[in-house]
Amino acid sequence: MGQTKKRRQSKHRGNAAGTIESRGRTGRKPTAAEQKQSEVAARKVDRLTKPPTWNAAIIRAAIAAVLLLVMTQVGLTGSKLTLLGGLALALISMVIYIPLGYYFDQFMYKRRMARMAKR
Repeated sequence: MGQTKKRRQSKHRGNAAGTIESRGRTGRKPTAAEQKQSEVAARKVDRLTKPPTWNAAIIRAAIAAVLLLVMTQVGLTGSKLTLLGGLALALISMVIYIPLGYYFDQFMYKRRMARMAKR
């Protein structure tokens, strides 16, 4: 003979648009690790929704220029440049990297905002 008791299913409510919404979390409270993980996710969303700034582009370009200078002085580029030549190359690269980095950040920001607006 088959089992007569049927387990109760959790209820779902439909809204006026016809989509079904679940009840949400009704079980145990989240642990400290789960709360911290959701806070990290919230900080990431906050960071990604800020518009790009020239200051951030300048800092990133300066870091890249310093790394380029170090690589030229260590000899990773193949030819050993003088310090003055390395500084000139780093300065030129920084002038190129600043607008390039800003406009790339702006492109990614607009794309991210358009994707969020679709949702």
